[in-house]
Amino acid sequence: MHPPDADSVLVRHGELGVKSDQVRRKMEHQLADNLRAMLDARDLPGDIDQRRNRLFIHTDHPEGVTAAAADTFGVTSASAVATTDPTLSEIADTLAETTREQYDGGTFAVEARRAGPPSAHPFSSSDIESTGGTAVGETITDMGGEPVVDLDEPDFELFVECRADKAYVFCEKRAGPGGLPLGTQRPVVALVSGGIDSPVAAWKLMKRGAPVIPVYVDLGDYGGPDHRARARSTVETLAAYAPGHDLSLSVVDAGDVVADLSEDLGSLRMLALRRFMLAVAEAIARERDAVGIVTGEAIGQKSSQTSANIAVTDAATTLPVHRPNLTVDKSEITDRARAIGTFEDSTIDTGCNRVAPSHPETNASLEAVRAAEPDDLLDRAEARARDRAVVPIES
Repeated sequence: MHPPDADSVLVRHGELGVKSDQVRRKMEHQLADNLRAMLDARDLPGDIDQRRNRLFIHTDHPEGVTAAAADTFGVTSASAVATTDPTLSEIADTLAETTREQYDGGTFAVEARRAGPPSAHPFSSSDIESTGGTAVGETITDMGGEPVVDLDEPDFELFVECRADKAYVFCEKRAGPGGLPLGTQRPVVALVSGGIDSPVAAWKLMKRGAPVIPVYVDLGDYGGPDHRARARSTVETLAAYAPGHDLSLSVVDAGDVVADLSEDLGSLRMLALRRFMLAVAEAIARERDAVGIVTGEAIGQKSSQTSANIAVTDAATTLPVHRPNLTVDKSEITDRARAIGTFEDSTIDTGCNRVAPSHPETNASLEAVRAAEPDDLLDRAEARARDRAVVPIES
């Protein structure tokens, strides 16, 4: 929902505003670049105007551009706005026009924010709300309604942001993902299985500004074509949030490794497999100048994810392993997967269920796992990482 004469989209960011001027400017430039890439990917026209703590996208497609901005990391909210002169009369007229177009009954409220020194305008934010509220109320009366103000939970809310040179009227704040612009942090390798958890974890690292390098460890006959297709599909969904950034999927063949571990390791085989995967991720990270690994693990969700077993698997890598789902309940992870669009492709039964032993170890020691696993397991991981296939992913 937007004013009838909406000509721009107001883009807000959060944490960037508390950074030093040098860092803030750098991050705002990255955000502008990411917005440009997002618009290009969706074939939407728009000219991006950077201002301190705000960006404006001037466009004749306000609805589509608002949706695109609201999918961009670093954006806290976006609003399609009608631009007008920063005078009480012009603001009131624009509020009245918007009411005639969009009001369909119920209570209303006007919320205003005036930016700049007191000398910038001969009125206050309260004056805008009072004058604007009167204009809206009169318009509702002219439409045959009965104007009732509700400042707490209005059915119809209008907003005004008044700056020194222009004022902006809007009737919606569409929430964005927040976080930091993608590309403002160093990259990390994301181990993706295509299950519910790992794409959510990768998305959360992207939200904090870190590009991800997706890696899928192919389980061979223990996974199968559905397992591989699911992993690729979830990465394609993640790539839609990151146009302009390379999310090509690295596929590492490990079918024979899984077969060997399943035959020889008994209750410890899932831990050895996790260690193999982390070693693969570290080898790729070194090659790609990445600084960490991200997984979808949560404490206690699976036998290999107990606090004791995580300590055992982490010993296979010298890089930090980021687990943004670590303390999150499965229901919350599932809700996030639905919200970002990865849930549907993540719900095919996972092939690694065939790898898991009937009675897995939940309190392993590093010494026991090292003694049981093949001596060359981590060396094989590095070799397989070098021989991996890279699948281009369209953003």
